[in-house]
Amino acid sequence: MSLLLSLLAATVMGQDPVKPRPTFDQAAAWKVLTTQCDFGPRVPGTPGHLKCRDYLVETFKKSCDSVKTVELTHNWSKGKKVTMWNIVATQNWEKATTRVVLLAHWDTRPTADQEESAAKRKQPILGANDGASGVAVLAELARAADFPKSVGIAYILTDGEDLGPSLEEMFLGAKHIVQSRANTKQYFGDNVPNYGILLDMIGDKSLRIPVEPNSAYYAPKLMGAFYDHAAKIGLGSTFPKVYGPSIEDDHICLNDAGIPVIDLIDFDYEPWHTLGDTVDKCSAESLGKVGKMLHSWLKLDPPFSGPVK
Repeated sequence: MSLLLSLLAATVMGQDPVKPRPTFDQAAAWKVLTTQCDFGPRVPGTPGHLKCRDYLVETFKKSCDSVKTVELTHNWSKGKKVTMWNIVATQNWEKATTRVVLLAHWDTRPTADQEESAAKRKQPILGANDGASGVAVLAELARAADFPKSVGIAYILTDGEDLGPSLEEMFLGAKHIVQSRANTKQYFGDNVPNYGILLDMIGDKSLRIPVEPNSAYYAPKLMGAFYDHAAKIGLGSTFPKVYGPSIEDDHICLNDAGIPVIDLIDFDYEPWHTLGDTVDKCSAESLGKVGKMLHSWLKLDPPFSGPVK
């Protein structure tokens, strides 16, 4: 019997129809990706950056208990002071017994430093994959949540991850989270996460997310359990249990501060930090694979227990 007929039959018999359980909708995630890109490059200090910030805040307000922005500033080596905002949205954070922070950066690179042409290297990238893809998955995941009552989620969209040009001026939003005890409390209150999962560059068409070595070093048991679960639900080819390259990313400073975070990233992406990082290089199917994996993982009760190391 079709879902529609089942609902009609329940109505005729005087029963309350059973609502279908939420599922991750890759088409909805794709819409969030393309909308971000419609704003153009989301470089701190630009109109596109502000428009995207407001759009993301309103998007997460539709599905989260609380949404706020945390402002941070940086005296950029380019000769100006830059204002940025981390976006923090929570679901069931206070009542939960297992708390997971999910992260993705929403800013984009101010310079296409991997271009061959000097003129092109000065231009900002669109960041369809490098930025918009991870954010899109988290936005749709928040809508589809339906997680056990024991699970609390903090979605943090970090800013200033890709500011640069050097590593010293990257990962600024993540560094702000753990800069001081008072800062950490701004994001998590009195309830520090049990662990975290970072999404970065997970939207390319030929998606393959190997084990990131730094993540395996900091949280080997968590990493192993996550990849075992991927194989169990038929996503082993997307999440192969082989090592990829070691990545400097938002997760490093969080791990160093005592918050275990694993990084899901497909760094085998030719348009990285070029003007070619555009929507046509990404796919809704890739967003769907990552979203369905996380949705399935977070529906476990609990989604991983025990020491991460």
